[in-house]
Amino acid sequence: MKFTKSINQADVKKDWIVVDATDKVFGRLVTEIAAILRGKHKPSFTPNVDCGDNVIVINATKVKFTGTKLADKNYYSHSGYFGSTKTHKMSDMLANNPEKLFRLATRGMLPKTKLGAKILKNLKVYSGSEHPHTAQVQG
Repeated sequence: MKFTKSINQADVKKDWIVVDATDKVFGRLVTEIAAILRGKHKPSFTPNVDCGDNVIVINATKVKFTGTKLADKNYYSHSGYFGSTKTHKMSDMLANNPEKLFRLATRGMLPKTKLGAKILKNLKVYSGSEHPHTAQVQG
């Protein structure tokens, strides 16, 4: 009988993957990023271990949106106090803080546990084409 080997945190080999978001559809790009962060592309995938790779997204402001999402879609934040709901348009978030936009979209595709929060820390998003992780990517 052959058994599938479940890996633990000590056995995980993490790579650094650079993704260029120029002219890619936002939702499709984020689903690919979430799968890489989770480690689903590896044959040694284990659901209860952070076995995914680190992802660097560059040119985040040059991503494309289909339909009228850029004008119509809103993100809401609430502190818990009465009347504290804030609305943020997607177009404003893309212009001012694309890192938060990518992080919110990716977070919704990851597990809603401590493991999901840990996995999300492996995502780095930059609005320009430069990033400070050149040493990790080359090595």
